[in-house]
Amino acid sequence: QVQLVESGGGLVQAGGSLRLSCVASGTIFSIDLMAWYRQAPGKQREAVAVIGSDGRSTYADSVKGRFTISRDNAKNTVYLQMNSLIPEDTAVYYCNCRGYWGKGTLVTVSS
Repeated sequence: QVQLVESGGGLVQAGGSLRLSCVASGTIFSIDLMAWYRQAPGKQREAVAVIGSDGRSTYADSVKGRFTISRDNAKNTVYLQMNSLIPEDTAVYYCNCRGYWGKGTLVTVSS
C-alpha cells in the first residue's frame, strides 16, 4: 500500500516562498507519476503540478512560472517549490500517487 506524508506548509506573506515535501513509501517511486493537488476552502480539489518518471512536468495555468515540481528518487520524495505566493494559493496541498492521497499540508498566504 502506498503511503504519502506531506510537510512544509505554513503561514507566509504574499510574495513569499515555501517548499513542500512529500515522502512516499510502498511504491516503486522512481517509475511512478507524482502529483500535487490543492483544495481551497469551499472549492474542489484541483491539480497543481505533475511530474513523470522522466522528470517531465506540467502545471496548472494559475501557478505556471511561480511553482516548480521536482523529485529525488533516491529519497522517494517529491517537492513543490512555491514562489511569489498570493492569497489565492491558500489551500491544503496534497500529494498523490496511483490514486493514493496523503493527509495534506496547509498553506496560508496572508495579504
